[in-house]
Order: sequence, then structure tokens, then C-alpha cells
Amino acid sequence: MTRTPKSPDQTEEPHQDPHGSGRSGARQSRAAAGSVQSVDRAVSVLEILARHGEAGVTEIADELGVHKSTAFRLLGVLENRGLVGQAKDRGKYFLGAGVLRLAGAAAVRMDISQEGGPVCRELADELGETVNIAVLDDDAAVNIMQARGPASVTAQNWLGRRTPLHATSSGKVLLAHLPTTLREGLVARTLPRLTDHTVTGTVALRGELETVVEQGFATAVEEFEVGLAAVAAPVRAHDGKVIGALSASGPVYRLTEGRLTELAKRTVAAAVELSRRMGYGL
Repeated sequence: MTRTPKSPDQTEEPHQDPHGSGRSGARQSRAAAGSVQSVDRAVSVLEILARHGEAGVTEIADELGVHKSTAFRLLGVLENRGLVGQAKDRGKYFLGAGVLRLAGAAAVRMDISQEGGPVCRELADELGETVNIAVLDDDAAVNIMQARGPASVTAQNWLGRRTPLHATSSGKVLLAHLPTTLREGLVARTLPRLTDHTVTGTVALRGELETVVEQGFATAVEEFEVGLAAVAAPVRAHDGKVIGALSASGPVYRLTEGRLTELAKRTVAAAVELSRRMGYGL
């Protein structure tokens, strides 16, 4: 018998079992809900260990409100990923090195300019001078944040400017804390003399950088511009690496030797606070 072709809108759909698709969807929903619950419990385990320092399976199960076998499975997964460790002699669990790795990744993404804004403004108001945050940009320091104190209304705008490492307080801080190979490569180059006070000799500059590391801050008096003095201190990331320099600058007639010493103390304290905000020492 000849069959009449179907029109396009009459094309047959594949046969589906309505009862089977319902059961499959329900299973998928239950599986998804179970996965979310497992993730929630795993995070809760980490929070419990962060709160207590260390805890046993029974303690963790009690806080989660689950059977010990469930808590044990969660701890096993977290331990395999390095997020928890176990003191075998005591049976206690604690946060593992993997948590530090994750925390480090988060800390790197923290914006030093955003975190440094309040610190800059507070220090500028306190000192009455211009305060900047600079970061390394290849072979120069670039200022990414600036706040002006009441005494510095006529100060230059340093925001976005690249300044030489060897002739500025911020640059010396960044240069002093570079890995040895990189630092020596930059110090050994022919450095421009910007004023009569600019340090350009390799031996002299190397000695000054050693002092910067030892005393925790750097100064520059008329080395970049005649009439300008500045002091800077290192800003550290969560792992202790120097990622920026916090500086205070002003005219030499205000920033005398005694005044510069006082600014150094306050700038170092502010840099420590900014480092804390970036996760260092926590």
C-alpha cells in the first residue's frame, strides 16, 4: 500500500516514555541537591577547623549534625585535595596548606590601590604632605594612588607618572627588594644623574639599598628634583613579597632632617597597616 508523505508539520517525533523521563529528571534533581549539600558541608568543615584550630571526626560530625561516616568521607575528600591535614597521633584534623594556596590566589587579586586609598588619605591628612603608592613597572616606579594633605595644595600631580628607581624613595624601596639577579642587573646599568645629589655609582647605590632593607624605609633628598624630599616604606602581600611602596613627599624647606625622620616613622607604620590589609601578617 502506498503511504502518503507527511507534511513538514506532521514529522514524527521520537517515541518518549513519559514515565521514564520523569524518573530521570527526579534523579538528576536529587543528585544536584545532594552535590550542593556536600559542598555546603565541606565548606562548613573548613569553617569549623578555622574556628577551632583542630578537631576530631566526632566533634565535626556533631557540629554538622551528620553521622561520623559522613564527616569522615568529607574529611577524606578535603585531605586528598590538601585542604585539611591530620595529626595521626591524635586523630585531629586541621587546615592544610591547600587553604593557604587558595587564600594566596585571592590575596593576589586584591587591588592595592583600592585597599590603599583610605591609608593614603589618612596619612596625608596627618602629615599634611603628599602621599603616594607606587608599584614596579619594568625599570621604573609608577604612582597608582595619590592623596594630598592640607599643606601640599600646590604639590605636583604624581599620579600615573613613571619615576626612576635609583633616584626616588619609592623606587629605592622597590629596587632594594627585587630578587638579587634583577636588582643587580638594574643597578649595574648606566644611571642618569638628574641632580647634583643623584646617586649613580654602582657601589654607592648598592650600599644604600642594603641600608633600605635594614632600616625598613628609603629617603631621597633632592635626588630626583631640586627642592623635593621624600620617604617611602615597603608594602607587602600576604606572602611577604614587596608589591608596592608608600611614600610621603614635600619641599625640603618643610621636610628638614628631623621632620623627615618623623615622617619615616609614620610612613612605615602606615605601610605596615596597608600590608595588613593586603593579608600580610594575618
